[in-house]
Amino acid sequence: MSKAVRVVARFNDGRVEKGTTQDFYANRPRFHLQPQDGGDPMEIRCADLKAVFVVKTFEGDPERTKLRGFVAAPAETAHGKKIAVRFKDGELICGYTLSYTPDRDGFFISPADTAGNMLRAYVVTASAAEVKAGPAAEALALRVLGGAERGRSDGP
Repeated sequence: MSKAVRVVARFNDGRVEKGTTQDFYANRPRFHLQPQDGGDPMEIRCADLKAVFVVKTFEGDPERTKLRGFVAAPAETAHGKKIAVRFKDGELICGYTLSYTPDRDGFFISPADTAGNMLRAYVVTASAAEVKAGPAAEALALRVLGGAERGRSDGP
């Protein structure tokens, strides 16, 4: 990663940090975040994170209704196969992945809702309560969304 990208780092303890990074790599245990409000760069340990969201803007669009689940999306796209992640805090993210294997520290996901603010996310596998790929992803999304509508879904 050579140019600065906007990221929202969501921690397992609920904290959220927004800023830019130039040194996030999935195979490294740490990266640096330049906070959006200025201030000193901070070192972020990936083991402390739930996910890192690469975003279009820090504000998003508060007027936009987020699409939840897969919304009649194809089973596979150029971004990979369907995947649904239910985090330990109840948040659900639906999208596509080329890189998920349960034995890795994390994986990238491209959002099912491509018109949203999230461009992609790196999910820390240990922060997920449940990860389903392929046809099971749609079943997980339907089960979670069919129950009590709680928390956010599909990213920051």
